[in-house]
Amino acid sequence: MFWTKKVVIGDGERGLVYRNRQLERVLEPGVYTFFDPRGQVGVTVHAIAQPEYNGSDAEVLFARRDMLAPYFTFADIGEQEIGLVSKNGKLEDVLPPGSRKLYWKGLAQVEVANVPLDGALEVQPAVARRLRQLGTLSRLAVVADVPAEYAGLVFIDGKLSKTLAPGAYAFWNFQKNVGVDIVDLRVQAIEVSGQELLTRDKVSLRVNLAASTRVTDVIAARTKVAKIGDHVYRELQYGLRKAVSAKTLDELLGDKASLDADIFAHVRGQVAGLGIEVLGVGVKDVILPGEMKDILNSVVQAEKSAQANVIRRREEANATRSLLNTARLIEESPVLMRLKELEALEKVTEKIDKLTVFGGLDGVMKQLVSLKQ
Repeated sequence: MFWTKKVVIGDGERGLVYRNRQLERVLEPGVYTFFDPRGQVGVTVHAIAQPEYNGSDAEVLFARRDMLAPYFTFADIGEQEIGLVSKNGKLEDVLPPGSRKLYWKGLAQVEVANVPLDGALEVQPAVARRLRQLGTLSRLAVVADVPAEYAGLVFIDGKLSKTLAPGAYAFWNFQKNVGVDIVDLRVQAIEVSGQELLTRDKVSLRVNLAASTRVTDVIAARTKVAKIGDHVYRELQYGLRKAVSAKTLDELLGDKASLDADIFAHVRGQVAGLGIEVLGVGVKDVILPGEMKDILNSVVQAEKSAQANVIRRREEANATRSLLNTARLIEESPVLMRLKELEALEKVTEKIDKLTVFGGLDGVMKQLVSLKQ
């Protein structure tokens, strides 16, 4: 009829009936006829395949919560809460503090859990895994992955909140400024190269130094000094300058171990209480200027020459003493003299190509060598 209005609501739809622009009721699937001669009735049809209600009158519907409770799930999130929206048992969305939304009941089972924001703001691991799957974790939370041999420090609004062991963490990024610092706990090597220094006897040289350190107290290392690596580097420089200036060049070259010990003691004392342990310090190279190298080479060459002369003289004296002892033995023993003559004869015959013997071997022996009577 001309004064009637027919409305069809499908299985995946719901209708909101307004009379004189005021909500009257909700229509479930079916066919409805309204007698409306004056045009006072209006019906809006909403698809509920996507449960979230997107109408502009959501706040009006919140005011009619008692009447609409069978048709809507109401999400009313407090200022110190977040909302976890689950669809058919699976987390689908996170509502920020202070938000309000409606979700149609019917096709999907929608649940909203209000989660208070505690001091740590840590996201539960199961929730973090689901948000990571949805690709929204980094947008909603501060993500921190702490590798093995590292430690994490959580700061909330600039205040230290907690320390983190190796693992994966996430913290809600609502209302508070959350920051996570990752601290390396492994042994670190520090190189101090090309330091121009003067010894106590005013000799200029360059020194290269190496040290190894590690963090033993994460909180102290992060809160008591801005950049721990730079601080240790400067203390190594100061310790090296102090140790070199207290020694002469000969002392440095003669006992490098004491130089290492002096630097180690200085640095360890300066970083005590900062959460840093100095494991070792060692001088790698001591580089002298060219003219100083020539002088030292001359000194070393002279010392070695003198040592060689002493050794040569000592050996000559030993050889002379040995010859004197041999001569005395020969003088006392004619047989030994005869053996020495035969040895000499053997050496002579080794150099003779041809030898003609007259009178037999006995004649040769009598003519060439003879025993002293």
